[in-house]
Amino acid sequence: MGPLRPLNTPAGRHLLRWRTRLGRSTAIRNLDLLAVALQARSYRFVKLYQADEFPGRPPVLWVFAFGLDDHVRLAVTVHAMPGRDWAYYEAGRGRHGYLCPCGDSKDAADRVDAVLKHRMFPSTW
Repeated sequence: MGPLRPLNTPAGRHLLRWRTRLGRSTAIRNLDLLAVALQARSYRFVKLYQADEFPGRPPVLWVFAFGLDDHVRLAVTVHAMPGRDWAYYEAGRGRHGYLCPCGDSKDAADRVDAVLKHRMFPSTW
């Protein structure tokens, strides 16, 4: 028997979606760590994964930045990555909204801060 072949792309994506659904507790733990890091930066957030009404929905952390005239928001989710890793994603963009890996919540807070500042002040990037 020869070496094992890697999974084809559709099967790999299906496996990652399955790991994301079954890893709800891991996703919630990572979002809680991000919430603590964002709270230190004085951001407001809403944890939509604590509601008992939505046990089957993916956990989402809504982060808000308020200005004098307007406010901006960012919905953050956690998805499984290849190799037993997890990463933060912008919820509205799916896999294209990659922010950073879940290992460092301070770096994740920096990325969320940069996205929110760019949305509040588009000339900053």
